[in-house]
Amino acid sequence: MRVDDSAMRTAPRFARHRWLLPSAVVAELDPDAGRPGRPPRRTARDWVVDLTCFLIAVGIGLAAAEPLTSDQDLPQALVAVDLLLGALSCGAVWLRRRWPLGLAVATLPLAFVSTTSAGLGAVALFTLAVHRPFRYVAWVGGVQIALLPLLMWVRPDPELGYGPAVVFSAVLCVAVIGWGMVVRSKRLLMVSLRDRARRAETEARLRAEQAQRLAREAIAREMHDVLAHRLTLLSVHAGALEFRPDAPREEIARAAGVIRESAHEALQDLREIIGVLRAGEPDEQGGRPQPTLAALDALVGESREAGAKVTLDQRITDPGSVPASVGRTAYRIAQECLTNARKHAPGAEVAVTVTGGPGEGLSLTVRNPAPEGHVPHVPGSGQGLIGLTERATLTGGSLEHGPRADGGFKVRAWLPWPAAAP
Repeated sequence: MRVDDSAMRTAPRFARHRWLLPSAVVAELDPDAGRPGRPPRRTARDWVVDLTCFLIAVGIGLAAAEPLTSDQDLPQALVAVDLLLGALSCGAVWLRRRWPLGLAVATLPLAFVSTTSAGLGAVALFTLAVHRPFRYVAWVGGVQIALLPLLMWVRPDPELGYGPAVVFSAVLCVAVIGWGMVVRSKRLLMVSLRDRARRAETEARLRAEQAQRLAREAIAREMHDVLAHRLTLLSVHAGALEFRPDAPREEIARAAGVIRESAHEALQDLREIIGVLRAGEPDEQGGRPQPTLAALDALVGESREAGAKVTLDQRITDPGSVPASVGRTAYRIAQECLTNARKHAPGAEVAVTVTGGPGEGLSLTVRNPAPEGHVPHVPGSGQGLIGLTERATLTGGSLEHGPRADGGFKVRAWLPWPAAAP
């Protein structure tokens, strides 16, 4: 949203200063404002430049017409044709933006017929250098310079000699081409900077969207791992109360207490996850510490209180020495596996085994036999295992899961546990 607002603020500023830019640059910077299939409209700057080019062509034509009309040796018909072509060439200056290449090519033979059209030749060569790539300018400019000796021999300059006239005309052509290429390079630079700005805005927007997507996926994964376990406990105890309404008061009170405690824990976990949305990290909210491998005994105890048959074989002497990220990942994997076992294999005994050490990694295995009787299909099955695989991969480990030969299910995860520094 911040990038879009900046773009919206930039658009009116560009529209206010549009008249200061050439129409070709405006068409590149704002393609949607152009007319499809038609050349872009002249801006105020274009009208000023075109009028200046027209006056330059008229001035050069008048300067060339003065010695032409005073030469008594030239036939009057040739002088009249020269002046007429010069006047038409001055009017053709207004067409230079639409047909820059054609106008520049037409001035090559026109120079041998009319000296008063020299202004159009200079303006057309400059326009070609501004609006077309260098290869067109090189061909037309090279041909024009190559024809200068012949032109100065056919139409000699009355004030300069043959050699100086050829050199002066060649230098003038090179100067006009260089000037036009400088103008073109500045325009291309302006367009490239605008393209870079647009590309940077697009990349920033994509990075922001990707960051939001990754944050949402992380929050969704955390919510699934935490709340699914709590809600499964609620479902088990509520189901027991539903199917055994005649249970002793002590069992009903104990089940109600577990339901109340699980609901309280689920609500507190949900508040922490929402705190991530508001502040970025749970630690900033002063919430409960994230569970590690040391909390695995309490997790198994909760499942046993819910009536599940769980055995824990933890062969790690000091669970607190496991790195926090590795221990937290192992805890979430065990939590999801116990939740899946209650949903897909109710009543089956679940065996949790934790082995490993520094330098060899941490191995976590959760297995259960086939459930007794038919178990209805649970919608959304498999999504939790996909999240666990991604979580283990992000930690630098791996996770394998699949059915066993006896019809049960097994999940095995390996997580890196770096060796302790000497």
